[in-house]
Amino acid sequence: MSDLIPKGQGAQRNVTNRFDRYTFEPEDYEMDKIKTQVTEVFPKTIINIVKSPDLSMDYSMNPYQGCEHGCSYCFARPTHEFWGYSAGIDFERKLMVKKNAPELLEKTFQKKSYVPKPIMLSGNTDCYQPIERQFKITRKLLQICLDYRNPVSIITKNALILRDLDILEKMAEKNLIAVNMSIPTLNEDLRRVMEPRTSTAKNKLKAIEVLSGKNIPVNVMIAPVIPGLTSEESLFIMKSVSDAGARSCGYTLVRLNDTVEPVFIQWLEANFPDRKDKVLNLIRSMRGGNLGEKRFFQRYQGEGNIAEMIHKTFEIGKKKFFNNCVRAILTTEHFTGSKTQQLRLF
Repeated sequence: MSDLIPKGQGAQRNVTNRFDRYTFEPEDYEMDKIKTQVTEVFPKTIINIVKSPDLSMDYSMNPYQGCEHGCSYCFARPTHEFWGYSAGIDFERKLMVKKNAPELLEKTFQKKSYVPKPIMLSGNTDCYQPIERQFKITRKLLQICLDYRNPVSIITKNALILRDLDILEKMAEKNLIAVNMSIPTLNEDLRRVMEPRTSTAKNKLKAIEVLSGKNIPVNVMIAPVIPGLTSEESLFIMKSVSDAGARSCGYTLVRLNDTVEPVFIQWLEANFPDRKDKVLNLIRSMRGGNLGEKRFFQRYQGEGNIAEMIHKTFEIGKKKFFNNCVRAILTTEHFTGSKTQQLRLF
């Protein structure tokens, strides 16, 4: 590995924004000096209606834009370009905090037109990324969801979720919470360079144990499965998370859409130059000769022998480690709506 590989981040460079002609590129000697910059933003809405036919969620909610975790393969990177930033280093270092998210959520719950359904927190970037320690937007959102009895499904890579165990326990008592812990690898050396600011593999497993011990349902997402890099770990991960108390397990195949592609390729060149061609060719074999895939359903299924082998592996693993297990189905029957606001007056 090169001495110029930036520490603590996945992207090696900024990549050109699809919507801009130019991009800012720091010099090599500046790479380790780039600090995280946070901008406070005040959107008009906080809940997104999910219309993708191959996603089971109805609503999603993202308290942050950009993600400090630095996962080199992150499908959300291109969304940063709509804000005028790069999907490369900018995505990890130029973050936006939706400061008014809690107020927006409460106003939404109070509307007569609101239809209570489970909300995915986040669905785009991680709601428990490192800056959550400072801003605590996720904690505030969870408290409001508890107050109004609206169910929430969390997806995260960070054991920081245990900080909010007090709220999560109360939500679990009313079947209002489910946690999805994302674990693409248990190889700590690989995790450290592939998703550098996420929790360690050991801490993720510990988080599953603690959450499960409090009767909070945990599903593990082995995502993404990267052939030639993480795919050989799948059965080991499934056994490990099952032993830790996870109730169910899912997975997705890696796809390198738009500007995720150059970020991931540069990361491979810097960290695994000997495996670069093999990994990329295996991904292409699952994507009809491409590295990305945007077609609904097909983006998760893939094609070809490699994709089929991965599917078979998970079929075997689920029968062995999660036989007869089902994912939690949350309830909206306790939703209080405007009643919560009325009760606060007393």
